Amino acid sequence: MAATPLPVASPPPPPPPHPPTAATIRSLTAAGDHAAALRALSSLSAASPSAPLDRFALPPAAKSAAALRSLPAVRAIHAAALRRRLLDGPTPAVANALLTAYARCGDLPAALALFAAMPGRDAVTFNSLIAALCLFRRWLPALDALRDMVLESHPLTSFTLVSVLLACSHLAGNPRLGREAHAFALKSGLLDGDERFAFNALLSMYARLGLVDDAQRLFGSVGAADAPGGGLVTWNTMVSLLVQSGRCPEAVDVLYDMVARGVRPDGVTFASALPACSQLELLSLGKEMHAYVLKDADLAANSFVASALVDMYASHERVDAARRVFDMVPSGDRQLGLWNAMICGYAQAGKDEDALELFARTEAEAGVVPSETTMAGVLPACARSEAFAGKEAVHGYVVKRDMAENRFVQNALMDMYARLGDMDAARRIFAAIEPRDVVSWNTLITGCVVQGHISDAFQLVREMQQQGRYTDAAATEDGIAGADEEPVMPNNITLMTLLPGCAMLAAPARGKEIHGYAVRHAWDSDVAVGSALVDMYAKGGCLALSRAVFDRLPRRNVITWNVLIMAYGMHGLGAQAIVLFDRMVASDEAKPNEVTFIAVLAACSHSGMVDRGLELFHSMKRDHGVEPTPDLHACAVDILGRAGRLDEAYSIISSMEPGEQQVSAWSSFLGACRLHRNVQLGEIAAERLFELEPDEASHYVLLCNIYSAAGLWEKSSEVRGRMRQRGVSKEPGCSWIEVDGAIHRFMAGESAHPESALVHAHMDALWERMRGQGYTPDTSCVLHDIEEGEKAAILRYHSEKLAIAFGLLRTPPGAAIRVAKNLRVCNDCHEAAKFISKMVGREIVLRDVRRFHHFVDGACSCGDYW
Repeated sequence: MAATPLPVASPPPPPPPHPPTAATIRSLTAAGDHAAALRALSSLSAASPSAPLDRFALPPAAKSAAALRSLPAVRAIHAAALRRRLLDGPTPAVANALLTAYARCGDLPAALALFAAMPGRDAVTFNSLIAALCLFRRWLPALDALRDMVLESHPLTSFTLVSVLLACSHLAGNPRLGREAHAFALKSGLLDGDERFAFNALLSMYARLGLVDDAQRLFGSVGAADAPGGGLVTWNTMVSLLVQSGRCPEAVDVLYDMVARGVRPDGVTFASALPACSQLELLSLGKEMHAYVLKDADLAANSFVASALVDMYASHERVDAARRVFDMVPSGDRQLGLWNAMICGYAQAGKDEDALELFARTEAEAGVVPSETTMAGVLPACARSEAFAGKEAVHGYVVKRDMAENRFVQNALMDMYARLGDMDAARRIFAAIEPRDVVSWNTLITGCVVQGHISDAFQLVREMQQQGRYTDAAATEDGIAGADEEPVMPNNITLMTLLPGCAMLAAPARGKEIHGYAVRHAWDSDVAVGSALVDMYAKGGCLALSRAVFDRLPRRNVITWNVLIMAYGMHGLGAQAIVLFDRMVASDEAKPNEVTFIAVLAACSHSGMVDRGLELFHSMKRDHGVEPTPDLHACAVDILGRAGRLDEAYSIISSMEPGEQQVSAWSSFLGACRLHRNVQLGEIAAERLFELEPDEASHYVLLCNIYSAAGLWEKSSEVRGRMRQRGVSKEPGCSWIEVDGAIHRFMAGESAHPESALVHAHMDALWERMRGQGYTPDTSCVLHDIEEGEKAAILRYHSEKLAIAFGLLRTPPGAAIRVAKNLRVCNDCHEAAKFISKMVGREIVLRDVRRFHHFVDGACSCGDYW
């Protein structure tokens, strides 16, 4: 008999989901699923007005709201606690959690008001308050809260100590408080036991106070670094604080000691130690650390370690290696910090389009939301990139992302507008920053220097020292606050920013003031400041002082060497430049790079050292691994061109790949054709340049010079017509001189200077004296087909002559006259300066756009080879 089939029935409905409970919320918060925890709280509250929202459910919910930075959620939880009178319970657990949540969501007034209204406070309450005040950098109020905690006889814990030490570490003017906190911790036994986070906070405090030696002594105390359970963290803390204090060699020593003692480095170790390789320019050590990382699969995939490696390679100008590190991290494991490091690496290397492309990918492809750090890194690339048209639109993006109040972003926006030439916009952003720290001041000062507003930059330095900044808030209703105003003092970055401005103006008097400040504040031994001082003195015509600063530096990098080699070349001392280059190679202090060879080849060119220059050009790749770039080819062309070997120079250009990379070489070649009056080759060079850079005025002017010198006035007129047709105008010649700390500018033939009449009269007298001693004006420098007398009248009032005349009137007898010009000095002014130097018995130092000329007793340091 066939079996009776079972009746077909619908499956039973799934059981209803269990309603959330306080335990559910605690579990979700502990698991880090904060959004789900808040949804569970909302479901629990909606189920019934009498739902069990108790002191077990609300604290974890407040923690989740804080993690999400959701101030509305914190306020809702606060309201629920008030309705259920949970703030009046026997323990302040709910209030403590709300206090912390308000602070982490950025509402310190609400946290302070909650504290003031609490009927009962315990040690956790005060710990939460002190941590909240520290979060908002209210260091003195945090210590006031500690005193109240002691007065109310609440026990201090290691959590209290960590916050107190953080507050003490930011009161640099009073290190005694930090030592007192240390003594109290020892007396109270807060540093006993295996847990080392309070001990590590103590190390960090001493480092922030500048007492690094104290931190090292503490670290070296018995058992400090080898304590079980905390040794690795302590080692990492020591490495990190040494790097952050600029004592990188000691940080590297600690790292080696750590490995020697059998303590295995982790991701934090390498993230802390790799910046030392950048600061010490030790690429080999960075590669050694990279090799160690690659042997450990977990470390190799660690996004934080990869970020540090990317930064290290980028700082050594190995951006391709940095990108390989970036690409090795699986796309799903790339944290925002890694994206930021790679974007900043591209921006710092000048690869702006790559930086912008990667920035676009962060959110579009990876789903990573850019942060304030991302924007601060990419904004310089936005400003520089010619291909990126929406520069100002990025400001709108920043506002939409609610980042406009972030100081790092504000500084980056200031920098962007300054680079775009919109100093008014930069100043508006600066005015909105509160409080203004030294970085904000430096950013605006840099903008002024970049735009050539040197006087404004120095005025800002005066203002920054007069205006204070608040480090603590004004008093609040419960009295837990304080105000502490301190001046904003220039730092090494300020000095490095101002010194190039002094160099641009050839103003050594102002530079000496900065040098004095650097000495008084111990910045003169800083390698970056020292390099800037070497450059400033060299470009101010004070080569002996430049060399003295160089010799006194305890450490020099490749920039320092390059600056001085370039200085010797600009002053026509090619032999000394070669000696310095050889010493650099032998010292192993720095490895020659492309800029080094540009400097040494330029020195050979200015001094007529043709064979030595060509030898260096042909051996730089073989002996030093430096590729012959287009700029280096241009240097070789300049060496041959100045020596009159135009056919060989032309051959070098012909060997280059045609296109924009030939511009510098053709420009050098055109200058050589003007020097040697070669019309045929000059026309070839000019036509190539008109194709490549049709709006560059100097190319047209050089060709006009060639035609004028050859008497080809009709062709010269045609070239000027082409300039007018394209709207290209010649940059007017301008010379300036520093007298009594003020910069005086002169234009050819102008009468705008307050003492113009007196200067012209003195120049007339000098002119007649020179003519009486055999001086003949070189009228080939005048590009117009006019009478010889008219040409001579034009030459008489060239800007460099007027500046020299003013210097003779306003400087003490026997003082050197130092003049700078924005263009190349003309042949006639060069000859006139020789005559004047002999007539008045003064040294005249004239710096043009290419080099220095030292005129003494009728002769020039260039030997008329320029």
